[in-house]
Amino acid sequence: MSRIGKTPISVPSGVTINVDAGARRIDVKGPKGDLSYAWHKQVDVSCEDSTITTCIPEALQGNRKASAQWGTTRARINNMVVGVSQGYTKNLNIVGVGWNAKPMGKNLQLNIGFCHPVDLTPPPGVEFAIENGNKITITGADKHLVGQFAANIRAKRLPEPYNGKGIMYEGEQIIRKAGKAFGA
Repeated sequence: MSRIGKTPISVPSGVTINVDAGARRIDVKGPKGDLSYAWHKQVDVSCEDSTITTCIPEALQGNRKASAQWGTTRARINNMVVGVSQGYTKNLNIVGVGWNAKPMGKNLQLNIGFCHPVDLTPPPGVEFAIENGNKITITGADKHLVGQFAANIRAKRLPEPYNGKGIMYEGEQIIRKAGKAFGA
């Protein structure tokens, strides 16, 4: 039985929920954006007053896949509610001499040691801000899209353990390695 799935989701003020049980779809609207999700057929979702509850039908009680889908559905809906009310943020730091980022229209241009700049287009609903040329803040209502765009940026120059250069998440610890020792 899913412990996460049992927990009800409280809906904050300013967030509108529309549950269509026939189509197995939930729409969440708030000040930060609009999100929708179609949940799995082994889970039931209901909304009463300002609380969303998820459950497994009687026929599927004890089914491991249904239990996993129950917890996943509850987590996804909770992430949507938090996203449209508060939003999600990821911070990245660029470390390297002469390496920087700058906005080029709606795109993000990275100068990270290649002979050419790297251009990245954010997905719809995701925005970025650049501070001092080497700090990138990614914001949006969809937790998955914010995290995926941050991972795409980081993948262009992963942090390396010898000099410590690269694009890393804020607060990420890079384990440094010693270089070659000459002579003995």
